[in-house]
Amino acid sequence: MLPALRAAFPQARLIAGVHRRAAHGWDESLALALDDEAGLRAALAAMRPDAVLHLAAQANVPASFHDPGGTRAANLDATVTLARAMLAAVPEARLVFASTGEVYGLSFRDGPANEDTPFQPTNPYAEAKAAADTALGEMATQGLRVVRMRPLNHVGPGQSPGYVMTDFARQVALFEAGRPEHPSLRVGALDRWRDFLDVRDVCHGYALALARFDDLENGVAINLASGQARRVGDMLEGLLALAGIRPSIEQAAAALRPNDVVRTQGDAARARALLGWAPRIEWGDTLRAVLDDWRGRIV
Repeated sequence: MLPALRAAFPQARLIAGVHRRAAHGWDESLALALDDEAGLRAALAAMRPDAVLHLAAQANVPASFHDPGGTRAANLDATVTLARAMLAAVPEARLVFASTGEVYGLSFRDGPANEDTPFQPTNPYAEAKAAADTALGEMATQGLRVVRMRPLNHVGPGQSPGYVMTDFARQVALFEAGRPEHPSLRVGALDRWRDFLDVRDVCHGYALALARFDDLENGVAINLASGQARRVGDMLEGLLALAGIRPSIEQAAAALRPNDVVRTQGDAARARALLGWAPRIEWGDTLRAVLDDWRGRIV
């Protein structure tokens, strides 16, 4: 996110709100507890930010099934607490909220989702995000200055394990290095189609939303999507081709997600019209960047 913000706002002072560890490269790191509204009010009143980009979340879908309460606290309660603190302390500040395309859930069965597609979340992560998204839309009528961004699946260098592409890339890198953890490469459902973006394109979309905020209708929701659904198995094949290896594949029942939707695809016409946004990074470059990242991590 930092490179996109630096490019869009070269003169701005960029402050990272963190939970524990300092964020490297930012002008300042500030420890914030998103469950402490009074503390947030005081911090916001002291900083007087022009804008807040709210990315903090429990974003792992499988983990949300194991801890739905914690996921709701992180994704809904903390978001509403931050918004209330902003209304009280810095009502003039702009809020860009990272929601998710996962909110559409079962509605993807009817075709590509636009911003008017009904929410039908299929997991606790998406349920909490949908509730936060709705709450901020309602708070916009109370004076909160907010834009709600709904990116579909995205991946890139630096992403933590526990997501389909990073789990693939990590295992492929280990096989390539001759150090596999298991005799076979373990996967979940390969016959699923997902609309994937490079995370750098998503960051660019967030930066554009901040830059053009004052031209947007308050409370507006904006999808970020490639508009193309890719087969998950083909993503794995692309990584294997880059590595030049052919391990055996084992489908792990534990990796299959309940209430899964076969195909997800988004409509980003609004992002093109309002932000001038479109994906810029080729999918092959994304695959290569993710694999190279994991090659470096396992050394």
